[in-house]
Amino acid sequence: MRRVVVLVLVAFVLSFASATLVMAGSVLDEIKSSEKIICLVNPNSPGFSTPDSKGVFQGFNTDFCRMAGAAILGDAGKADIRGIGFSDSMKTLVARKAHMASRSITNTGTRDADPGLAFVVTTFYDGQGFMVANDLGVKSATELNGATVCAEEGSTTLLNIADWFGNRKMTYKVENIGDKTARLQAFYAGKCDVLASDYTALLSDRQLAPNPAGYSILPEIISNEPLTLVAQPDQDLEAILFWGFQVMLTAEKYGITSQNVDSIVKDLSNQPKSVKRLLGEKSAVGDMAEKLQIPSGWAYNIIKQVGNYGEVFERHLGENTAFKLERKGTPNDLSSRGGLMYAYPIR
Repeated sequence: MRRVVVLVLVAFVLSFASATLVMAGSVLDEIKSSEKIICLVNPNSPGFSTPDSKGVFQGFNTDFCRMAGAAILGDAGKADIRGIGFSDSMKTLVARKAHMASRSITNTGTRDADPGLAFVVTTFYDGQGFMVANDLGVKSATELNGATVCAEEGSTTLLNIADWFGNRKMTYKVENIGDKTARLQAFYAGKCDVLASDYTALLSDRQLAPNPAGYSILPEIISNEPLTLVAQPDQDLEAILFWGFQVMLTAEKYGITSQNVDSIVKDLSNQPKSVKRLLGEKSAVGDMAEKLQIPSGWAYNIIKQVGNYGEVFERHLGENTAFKLERKGTPNDLSSRGGLMYAYPIR
C-alpha cells in the first residue's frame, strides 16, 4: 500500500513539473522558432492602432507589440500585428492562434481568472464615457434618461451602463453591436442617441465621424478601465512583457530616449548605477537576458527601436496630435509626477 502511495505521489509531482515546464517557456519558444510574435490590435482605432498607407498598423497600442518584438527577437519589425474585433481577440488567444494582444482590454477579475489568458501589465488607465451629437443638446450624462445607447458586444461597457443607469433609476435601451464599423455607422446615422466606450476610444471614434466637430464627449467618467497587455499564459513571456514595459518607464524616469540612448551607452562608465543596470549587458538586464534566453541588449533594443513610455504617449496621443491629451497629473503620468506609472526597480 505504501508503495502505491509513493508511486501516486511521484506521478503527481512529475505531472506538476511537466505542466510547470509547459507554462514556463513553450509560447516563448514558439515565438523564437517562428521569429515573429503575433500581436492582436483593434483594426481601426486612430491614435491606438490603425493601418497606414502601406497597410502597416501604427499607434500607441501597436508600439507595445513592437516592444515585445524588440525584446524577444531583437527587432521591433518582427511583431506580426493583426487587427481583430474585441471578442475575437480573447478567443484567439485562448485558442493559441496569437501570442499577445495590445488592444485596450480592461483587466477585470473574471477575465483574469480565465486560465487561458494572462493579464500582464497595464499600459493605460482609462474610464468609460459617453459621446453625443451636439444637436442632441445634452450637456451631462444625467440627462440621458430614456436614451438609446450604442455599445460593443462582449465588452465591459454593457455592465458599466447597466450599473450607472440602474443606480440612478434611469431607463435606457442598448443597441448591442459587435462590429465597430456597423456600430459607428449606426451612431453617426442617428440610430443611437449615445455612443458608450472608453474615453480614449471615444476620442478615437470621433476622428472617424463625417464631421468630428459635431460631436462632444460628456464630462462624466463612469468606471475604472485599466487597459492591459494580455498574453497566452507563459511565465517567461509574461516576464518579458512586464519588464519590457518597466524598461520604457525607467528610461523615461532617467531621461533616456530613442534619440540619446546611443550617446548614453557610449559614455556608460560615467552614468549613474541605475542607468548602468538598465543598459549594461553585464548588469541586471544582462542577467535577466541570460535567464530568459533573449538578446543581451534587449533593453537597449526597446528604447532605441520603440522609445520610452513618454515618447510613445506623445507620438500618438499627446498635445501635438489630433487627440491633444494632456498627460501631466493624470493616472498615466509617472508616479514622481502624481500618476500611477510606477517603474519597478531593475536590479
